[in-house]
Amino acid sequence: MRRVAIEARPDWRQRAADCGFAFHTIDGLPYWDETAYYAFDLRQVEDDIEDPTAELHAMAIDLAADAAGSQELMERLAIPDTARDQVADSWRRRDPHIYGRIDLAYDGRGPAKLYEYNYDTPTSLFEAAFFQWDWLERQREAGALPREADQFNSIHEALVARFVEIAGQLPAPLYFAASGGSAEDQGTVDYLRDCAAQAGIESGSIALEDIGLSANGRFTATDDAVIASLFKLYPLEDLFADEFASALPGSGLRLLEPPWKLLLSNKGVLPLLWERHRGHPNLLPAEFDAGGALPPGWVRKPLFSREGANIEMHLADGARLEQPGPYAGPAIRQALHLLPAFEGAWPLVGSWVVGDRACGMGIREDDSPITRDSARFVPHAIIGDGRRRMVLEA
Repeated sequence: MRRVAIEARPDWRQRAADCGFAFHTIDGLPYWDETAYYAFDLRQVEDDIEDPTAELHAMAIDLAADAAGSQELMERLAIPDTARDQVADSWRRRDPHIYGRIDLAYDGRGPAKLYEYNYDTPTSLFEAAFFQWDWLERQREAGALPREADQFNSIHEALVARFVEIAGQLPAPLYFAASGGSAEDQGTVDYLRDCAAQAGIESGSIALEDIGLSANGRFTATDDAVIASLFKLYPLEDLFADEFASALPGSGLRLLEPPWKLLLSNKGVLPLLWERHRGHPNLLPAEFDAGGALPPGWVRKPLFSREGANIEMHLADGARLEQPGPYAGPAIRQALHLLPAFEGAWPLVGSWVVGDRACGMGIREDDSPITRDSARFVPHAIIGDGRRRMVLEA
């Protein structure tokens, strides 16, 4: 694994505009950064990222199956009482799910370590699935990358195939919703809606703020059409705390991601997995936080938090890093395992699962060991096999 400097495409901003990538720059700072890329060999990708991702996903699904039928586990995961029946019923029906992102620390040498699951509202999807592949193709054409350079990336094809698989389980009409004020969230749902269209599914689009509730308890669009299925880029824990949450059970609304994903987009799964798979090479020791001072060598994370907010990191030398944010409530402690540093950049590997298949990755790097909402997206490429080199060295 190497961080390699490369000339940015002179027309990449125009290309982004042509593709609808409106959030490549956020608050005047670069979000998309193609002045460098991360180079991997095929062995690193297949053995150290793809295979562990598939195993970590299977472990998470097994845990969800147990938690959905256990009041004790739901309590440990801080699932609200008012949501537990919906979560359990959603799992019992096997409500279809689409995707998730597993965040990993990886330096190219040791086993990748699980930081957390993002299984409800993962973002950085369009840039991982589409725009970094566009970068790869054009840089190969320009001779800036070897012609045989590849990418761990079949995310787009997997998304279209997944919508084909679940189309019959989604009552029509299907709507895609995100906050009307977030260009990034709107870009993500527009991309997913396009994937659904390629799968032959017609759908509508609506801002979350514009969803209504009819007199007979059905959720509606701005033209009063009933919304039968809804992809919402809105956290399930916030949805169940909303004033309209009491209308969900009787509304007939089918949610994407489904309510059972609340079990996995929850950092409480980290200590539960450690209890079940203690010593697993891809897991970090973790426990539920009982309060008090955080000892050196540990990180405190709220069960429900995003983009590095409210992370408290106590380094082994006594130094502390903290990221402010709006999240509170129960937390977990996870053993400290710092991201690798490349020239002052700290890359986090986001490994994507669509349906139940590991199918690609994207990398976000920050100027801090805590990956924040200002972290940049940097493309990657597979350069060489790796196995052949190992044979020659042996």
